[in-house]
This record gives sequence, structure tokens and C-alpha cells, in this order.
Amino acid sequence: MARFFRPTVLEVFDLSNTELGDIFAIYGLIAMLSYFPGGAIADHFPARKLIALSLWTTALGGLYFAKIPDQNGLIMLFGYWGCTSILLFWAALIRSTREWGGTLAQGRAFGFLDGGRGLIAAGTASLIVTIFTIALPADSGSASNLQLKHALQLVIYAYTAVTFITGIIVWWFIPNEHNNHKKNQTHAIYDMKYVLSKPAIWLQAIIVICAYCAFKGLDNYALYVNQVMGMNDVESAEFTSTAAFLRPIAAITAGFLADRFITSRVVKLSFLILIVSYTLLFSLSPSSLIENLIYGNIIISFIGVYAIRGIYFALLEETNTSFNITGTAVGLISVIGFTPDIFFHSIAGRILDASPGLPGHQNFFLFLAIIAIFGMLATISLATTKTNSAC
Repeated sequence: MARFFRPTVLEVFDLSNTELGDIFAIYGLIAMLSYFPGGAIADHFPARKLIALSLWTTALGGLYFAKIPDQNGLIMLFGYWGCTSILLFWAALIRSTREWGGTLAQGRAFGFLDGGRGLIAAGTASLIVTIFTIALPADSGSASNLQLKHALQLVIYAYTAVTFITGIIVWWFIPNEHNNHKKNQTHAIYDMKYVLSKPAIWLQAIIVICAYCAFKGLDNYALYVNQVMGMNDVESAEFTSTAAFLRPIAAITAGFLADRFITSRVVKLSFLILIVSYTLLFSLSPSSLIENLIYGNIIISFIGVYAIRGIYFALLEETNTSFNITGTAVGLISVIGFTPDIFFHSIAGRILDASPGLPGHQNFFLFLAIIAIFGMLATISLATTKTNSAC
């Protein structure tokens, strides 16, 4: 929600970028502690039950969120969400997708997964932006804090309803499979030790860190076009929600390309695209002459981020990771790869607050460019490592 409505979230909850970043860090900390055990759980229990329970408990937190709690309440809520949205959900989702894709269509499987998620996210966001717009006066720039609060509450209730209903859909339509390779606790501990010893798994975790930083960076785009490009709250929400429709296109296309040309090559090219795009956004200052160039690079960076995010777990097949330990491997990769949930928003908030306006955003894009360079180097290393040793 902060991706599409960030200016409004900051105003209604009376938060600075730094404070919001620190609240996200609490979510990230609890999420990090949930990834690894969640991986072991996913190797033992049906995905249908795990995912549905996760969605329902997450939606329950939305009811509290709609009451617009104070900062202490937000800290508790985001800590709760760090557990409910990860422990029973993430590894189960990735494991099911990998099994569905088989050995020949991993790129397409993960591309369709992230593309589908993106399509639903963008469609839902567009609908909810409409609700948000209707709830505000015609001149949204003159809306009072009370009117903004009411509109944001409607947004929260809408997202909560979607999450709860999705849990019902999962319960009825995802097959209630039973793993034929259930393991006892000793085997689970052995699997954890095994994946910890594999260099390719660690390199994939670094790739996910860098890609996830880029994905989290999209959360600040609404603020960028609001503060730098002159859009109001509604226009910035509409812009970012419309750009989100690029996600299914980029993810699915990347999936087909990954199956055709090797996943690591597509990931490496996508990081290179991000490096160029972020460097230009760091260098450019808004003017009527280059406004289209800025918007063009914003769109290109959306495409690069969505392409990498769509296929980075397809690297599990490229590194020959066994299906039987998919959940455990995903748990390790995720506990490292999604650490940006802990630090990214706190760092980004401080970068933006240290130099308000254009300079802060330029420094932020330089930060993203450096991260993308590390991502490309890790991908090159992975391509070399997998030829020397298999998981």
C-alpha cells in the first residue's frame, strides 16, 4: 500500500520517511526469523493449508491497521505481519510453483507466478485508487487531514477484503496434496546443513538481496514523482499503479527468455539495464526538455526490476537443487535475500530526509545503481560456480 499511497500514508499516520522505514525494519526482522523455519515447514505440510492460513491471519491485522494506530501500534502490527505473511506462506508458494514447473519450464512457471501476482496487484491497485479518488474532494490537493484519513481507511479495508477472499479461493482451488517425502526432524536438520554448505545457494541469496532492494526501491517512486515531477497524491498513485501493469508483461517475458537462453543470462542483462537506468536518473534534473527521458527511465527500471523478480527463483533449477529440499533452500535464500525488509527503508528514508527534494532522490538512485552492480557481479559468479559444482 505504501508503494501506491506513500505521500498519504506519511501524512495520515504523521510519519517521516525515516520513521516509516524503521517500522518496515521491524517487519523485516520478524520476517527474516520466519523464512528459514518456514522453509522446513513447507517441506512437511500441504501448501493449500499453509497459504490460506497465512492470508487469513494477515487480513486480520488489516482490521487493526484501518484504525490508524500510533507509531507503537504500527511497530507491533508490522512485527505481527512479519510472521503471518512469511512463516506459513513464502516457501510453500515457491515450492508449489517449482513442482508445477517441472524440469523444463522453471522460467515460465516463476514468470507466470510473478506475472500473475503483478497483474492482480496492479488491477487491485487501480480499483482501489479509484475508490481513493472518489472518497476525496474534486480538488484532492485541498483535502483535509480528516478526508485523507477516511479515504485511506477505505483503501485499507479494500486490501484487507482482497487478502481474506484470496485465502478462501486458495482453500477451495489449490490441490490438497500430501508430500510423499515427509522427513523426520533429523532429516530436516541435515537438509539445513546441506544447503548451508553450497556456494551457489549463497550466491543466489546475494542476487535476491540486490533484486529485492531494487523492488523495494519502487516504493519511493510515488514520492519521487510527487516531490520532483510535481504530481499530486492522486496523480502519483495513478502513475505507480499504472506502471505496475508492466509486472506481468516483464515477468512472463523474462520467464520465456530464461527457458530459452538460461536464467542467469537474463538476470545479468536485467541488472545491466538497471545500472544504466539508475545512473541516468541520478544524473538528470527535471526540465521540460528531458521530462520524457526521465519518465522513460522510470518505466525501464520498472521493467528491469520485474524481470529479475519474476525469475530469480528459477535459478534453483539451473544450480540443480533437489526438489526434496526446495523449501529448505528457499528458506535459506530468503532469510538472507529478503533482509532488505530490515534495512532498506531505514536507509532510504535517511537518504531522502538528509537532502530533501531532488538531491535526496538523486542520491537514492545512486544507491540503487551500486546495489545493481553487486547483483550483476553475483550473477556472473553464480554462472561460473554452477559449472564447477552442483547442489
